[in-house]
Amino acid sequence: MIHNTKCECGHQNPVGTLLCESCGKPLEDDGGEGPLEMKYDGMARRSQKANPGVIDRVWNFFSSVKVAIYLILITLLGSALGTIYPQENTFLNFDPSVYYEETYGLSGKIYYMLGLSHTFESWWFITLLFMIGTSLVVCSLDRVLPLYRALSKQQIRKHLRFITRQKVTYSGPIPGGSSAQAAEEWNKLAAKALAKSGYRVHTEGSALLAEKYRFSRWGPYINHIGLIIFLGAVLMRGIPGWHMDQHIGFPEGKLVKIPETSYYLKNEKFTLEYYTPEEMTEDFRAKGIDVPKVYETQAALFMCKADCDDPAKEPVLEEVHKQSIVVNKPLSYKGLLAYQFDFKPAPTLISVKPTLVNKETGESFGAFELSMDNPRELYTAGPYQLKLSAYFPEFAVDPKGLPMTKSRDPIMPAFVFTITGPGLAAGGEPYMYFPRQIDKVNFRQDEINGALGQKLELSVSSMDNVQISEYISYLNIRVDRAMPYIWVGAAISMIGLIMGFYWNHRRIWLRIDDGELSLGAHANKNWYGLRKEVSQVLGKTGIVIDPKALERKVEQT
Repeated sequence: MIHNTKCECGHQNPVGTLLCESCGKPLEDDGGEGPLEMKYDGMARRSQKANPGVIDRVWNFFSSVKVAIYLILITLLGSALGTIYPQENTFLNFDPSVYYEETYGLSGKIYYMLGLSHTFESWWFITLLFMIGTSLVVCSLDRVLPLYRALSKQQIRKHLRFITRQKVTYSGPIPGGSSAQAAEEWNKLAAKALAKSGYRVHTEGSALLAEKYRFSRWGPYINHIGLIIFLGAVLMRGIPGWHMDQHIGFPEGKLVKIPETSYYLKNEKFTLEYYTPEEMTEDFRAKGIDVPKVYETQAALFMCKADCDDPAKEPVLEEVHKQSIVVNKPLSYKGLLAYQFDFKPAPTLISVKPTLVNKETGESFGAFELSMDNPRELYTAGPYQLKLSAYFPEFAVDPKGLPMTKSRDPIMPAFVFTITGPGLAAGGEPYMYFPRQIDKVNFRQDEINGALGQKLELSVSSMDNVQISEYISYLNIRVDRAMPYIWVGAAISMIGLIMGFYWNHRRIWLRIDDGELSLGAHANKNWYGLRKEVSQVLGKTGIVIDPKALERKVEQT
């Protein structure tokens, strides 16, 4: 069906236009007397396009306010479900597949199996946020462009049907008669009164348009821009390196790489202080519980400058920051935060400085540092060279009698070297070394090394050459590069809300035909204030009328 959208004034309007873009006459005037639909001044929107294609149907879907509300409600429901039980990322060193069932029973197991234990990182939740953002963009463009065209091309002289079908309206003779001069004088008087009330006044012969607070119409769309930036920043947290919220253990004296960054952090010293019995309450004294008073990590932060991703080389590090970390006083450096979260007593061997000794002559060769975490491949002790052939952090023997390691933690470390030097075979001879004395005895180090063990021995001369971590300090490492954008989005959204809530767009149209005044006024809200203002302006021009009489009354049939 072809719709004729050409107005009697001669202007051709797009399909879907309700009010003529030029004179404002209702294009589908059914003879009714009810107030006009003034959304976007009756301008056509893309979502009203005739014979929509595939792209137009997608546009129409996302431009629907009803769809946007459904998406928001579904997202709120998903968020609520995600808060029934704690999320996985709030725990440290636990197996979620076991924890939820053991802690919360069958409901916890179902909760985990449905994937609700990581709701806010799930694909469906992120998709919902993306769809809400898309809906905000499309809804805004579908409405703001017609509104901009309508407000930027307003005609001063409007059709009588447009004026008389406004919610606030007045019709009647002007004081001074029906002459053109009387109309001109009254129009100037009305323009002056409106200008004093803060209106911007435009005149065209005996017609007048007064407008103020137009900027408030853009408030909702500025709010949408802020929300779009906010949602975009939330989604940007999924970009590698933009967001991190992890709990990492840092053994005392050990350098640990912070994942997904170029930073390394070293727990140089962990200090723990307990409350004395006199400082504790009676309840704690009765229970015999030791209560930590202060636990502090003296941390040094390093940045990798070279060989960062080469496992065959040691990274080149530069110290960039040093700070003591206590509860509620995190280490802070260029957006990276490290909060003191917890601690655990865990005596762990960090490194030893063994000396190579010739048992036959008693001669000692220089000590070298042997790291339990990342041992080097080659060491030199006097005329001897020790090449690392194998390393077993937690040494054990498998059922076939072959050496193996149970874990990567240096609980029972064992090293296998190939030693070359004077008096040894040309290709070198194997030597197995256990840093801990108890492991040397239990695994019979001297017997394993045979003849070489009778000649050479690796030994630690004193405990000063042994570095042990007494505690593991657990730090909450946080990086959130999207947070500044979240704050910017929230600020812009708040500006839009203030614009829309505290001001309202007001317009007054009037025309004088043969001494007969026709006035119509529209506001997007606060009609009581508008009709009072119109009554005051008319009163200054000699027309006294009660504000209540200005509001159109539509009789119910």
